[in-house]
Amino acid sequence: MVGIDSIIIMIVVGAIAGWLAGQIVRGFGFGLIWDIIIGIIGAFIGVWLLTQLGFVPFSGFIGSIVNAVIGAVVLLVIVGFIKRHCAPPLRIFGYLRPA
Repeated sequence: MVGIDSIIIMIVVGAIAGWLAGQIVRGFGFGLIWDIIIGIIGAFIGVWLLTQLGFVPFSGFIGSIVNAVIGAVVLLVIVGFIKRHCAPPLRIFGYLRPA
């Protein structure tokens, strides 16, 4: 069973990693909740990606942040690519909405 301390650490790592990934990719964060969500998803992606590439994922608190930042950056780049190239432009009353 996951203890409350593990959940708190996961939230803190997610917040830091999501914010750092936002700084790297876009130059700003996404707000606390989205930073946490991006960071936690990024942690899973980062560990999986490093393992697939033959690297041993980093360990410890700082290592967890590094793994999560790597995955979160990959996630944000993929989402940004999909948003730019696959989403139709939004029309409001017949006019394109400014980006």
